[in-house]
Amino acid sequence: MEEILGYILRVEVFTLIFVLILLKSSIKFVPQNRAYIIERFGKFQSTKEAGLNFIIPFIDRVSADRSLKEQAVDVPEQSAITKDNISLSVDGVLYFRVLDPYKATYGVEEYVFAVTQLAQTTMRSELGKMELDKTFEERDLLNTNIVTSINSAAGPWGIQVMRYEIKDIVPPNSVMEAMEAQMKAERVKRAQILESEGDRQAAINRAEGEKASVVLAAEADKSEQILRAQGEASAIVAVAEAQAEALRKVGEAANTDEGQKAIELDLATKAIDAKHAIAKESSVVLLPDGATDAGSIVAQATSIIQKLKGEKSGG
Repeated sequence: MEEILGYILRVEVFTLIFVLILLKSSIKFVPQNRAYIIERFGKFQSTKEAGLNFIIPFIDRVSADRSLKEQAVDVPEQSAITKDNISLSVDGVLYFRVLDPYKATYGVEEYVFAVTQLAQTTMRSELGKMELDKTFEERDLLNTNIVTSINSAAGPWGIQVMRYEIKDIVPPNSVMEAMEAQMKAERVKRAQILESEGDRQAAINRAEGEKASVVLAAEADKSEQILRAQGEASAIVAVAEAQAEALRKVGEAANTDEGQKAIELDLATKAIDAKHAIAKESSVVLLPDGATDAGSIVAQATSIIQKLKGEKSGG
């Protein structure tokens, strides 16, 4: 009896273990952003996505585990020939993701290897359409064209290429030397142009400065001449006004008896001085009768003045 009970116990334990194994084999926890490809008797049965999933033990099996995340693959360095027959060494990085796990599993043997090879061939093809200078200037356009070409070919594989980035483009040494020489010539040319522009601007500034200096000097000279002329004119006017005032005062004084006497005295004095001067210049002096007498000279002058006064009164 004990043997039967022991046997039954062992069977129950074995059954329990078997059930636990079956449960463990039938339950599949798929991680986020991953997909399991399930085959039944070697044939595709379903695609299990993230979460809790059940399969039939010993009948269904997980044939492939595909990541749905974006993946980065290094594209090895390769040679490419441009449109102008220049050989280049190019490498890059490819970013892609699996859109359809079924196609990525059954559409191609190794989708990573396949998409990498496709990126290399597409890159060579696109570089062959461009000249060397364009490969450096239009790298973004080149990357876009490569992505478009890869996506059109990788559609049956369930792969979508997000972007392609060229890491480095290395031309031959001879081309590098020629490019460096060209760049140096361009730098020298720009330096000469800048220097000539600087000299030209400096000459213009000097000419403008000299012109401004001449204009200022001319304006200063003109102002000086104007001020000098104004001063001379003012002096002339002042002298004329002073002479006029002197003549007016002399005339007013001449209308008095004292003025008449003063005039007679002044005339006599001037006549005497004139005779002395004539006597110094010549040893022979011809004078009219009575001209040597100072009184007669004064009398003659007085008669002339009285005559002028009479004419003025009569007029």
